[in-house]
Amino acid sequence: MNTAIRNNVKLGLKDNWQQFALLVVINAFVGGMVGLERSILPQIAEVEFGIAAKSAILSFIVFFGITKAVTNYFTGALANQVGRKNLLVIGWIFALPIPLILINATNWNWIIFANILLGINQGLTWSSTVVMKIDLVGEKNRGLAMGINESAGYLAVGAVAFLTGWMASEYGLRPYPFYIGYLFAGAGLIGSWFFVKDTVHHVTMETTTSTVRKLKHIFWETTWKDRNLGSISQAGLVNNLNDGMVWGLFPILLAGRGFDLDKIAVIVAVYPVVWGVGQLFTGKMADHFSKKKMLFWGMLLQGIVLSLMIFATAYFHFIILSAILGAGTALVYPTFLAGIGDYTHPQQRAASIGVFRLWRDSGYAFGAILTGIIADSLGILPSVGVIAGLTVFSAVIILIRMTDPDKVKSEKLTGNECISAEEVKRLMHLNEKLVIVDVRDPGEYAEQHIHQAINIPLSQLEEHLDQFNKDTRIVTACGKGGGRSSEAASFYLENGFAGTKWLCGGTFGWN
Repeated sequence: MNTAIRNNVKLGLKDNWQQFALLVVINAFVGGMVGLERSILPQIAEVEFGIAAKSAILSFIVFFGITKAVTNYFTGALANQVGRKNLLVIGWIFALPIPLILINATNWNWIIFANILLGINQGLTWSSTVVMKIDLVGEKNRGLAMGINESAGYLAVGAVAFLTGWMASEYGLRPYPFYIGYLFAGAGLIGSWFFVKDTVHHVTMETTTSTVRKLKHIFWETTWKDRNLGSISQAGLVNNLNDGMVWGLFPILLAGRGFDLDKIAVIVAVYPVVWGVGQLFTGKMADHFSKKKMLFWGMLLQGIVLSLMIFATAYFHFIILSAILGAGTALVYPTFLAGIGDYTHPQQRAASIGVFRLWRDSGYAFGAILTGIIADSLGILPSVGVIAGLTVFSAVIILIRMTDPDKVKSEKLTGNECISAEEVKRLMHLNEKLVIVDVRDPGEYAEQHIHQAINIPLSQLEEHLDQFNKDTRIVTACGKGGGRSSEAASFYLENGFAGTKWLCGGTFGWN
């Protein structure tokens, strides 16, 4: 990125509020596409297609979950090559035929096909808006950005679920509830194509200041090997596993309790609405409080509420429990994405988020398969109990395995020492075997650097490890010292370069 572009690109919610607000609206359309089905598709399966087996009814969620999960992964993997905006536009193209298919489906296979398209649409569009918002705001308000993003999406899910449930009770299950899908798909495509701007330059800007080392194996470290990324990924999977159960079985459970479509629509809508509104607050909390604690309490709360649903009978019971379930989910959802953003380098963020969302949304498929089998064999209530237990177990994994992000960051920055410019000059005068490594980006290096320093950007340190012998004494430098240079010193120390220090005062303080 040249200097002119760099000077015009700024990170932060305030500086990018127009594009950020547009992406919020786009993501509301994304959530609305899911909300079309949320209240009424299980009833369509039973009433119009005569499907009785719970596992067969939940098949649409299985196909949706698998397709969305795989699409999430490739959206992340291709974001830097294809472009975030391009992927967003492609996602909306896949949405265009969905309402038409849902309205005119003559058998259940057409419903499944529509949900495959919906999975592709959701994977491309939701993943792209998530990554682009993180790109725009930088590190400071990452949690708030994710809270606003997820809030817009799930408020739309809840509102549209309520609206389609009401329309179904007044005018029938089809076709009227699905007409608004045309509005969402058309507006989403037009807004993305003509008004959204790509965020590639924001990624480049953040790369120049990031102190996060690159992952060696993005897929495996995000999946499990990294204690924090792995903890977040497993919790994401379990969260959506129980959400898949709520999506597929909850309306059937409520109908079995004797509630009509009006009441079912209200109960089903309360959960995503509280989830959506709650994220406006929990997203900001994730910027200030321990992500580990928020994730633990959120998952634990979900597990407790799901177990209590086994014993609920009254309309009031389900309203209260749905609201609390939404609050528990609100605690974890923006925190998942903010945590992934904290632990990954900007250049790898999209790919790591893609891996996380692969596993998170696989939970829909796993949840639908598992709960369908248990519901057909033992009944709906045992199925709810099993999912509740798995959710509590996920909370325990977070408690045991995850570390405190702020504590880790502090340890990385203080686990090495700085060396003064005077001492470095003295050692060089004595012909000590010493190398100054400037870890800023090439543009910063070209503008001003220490004459004796070589330039290896922080993100490329691992690629150049074999450039030095292990007995080489390395001094790392950045602009002011203590940021990227401290992170780089920690990296060299961890890789066997004993005695590595970072330059006090940095390049600007050299003279």
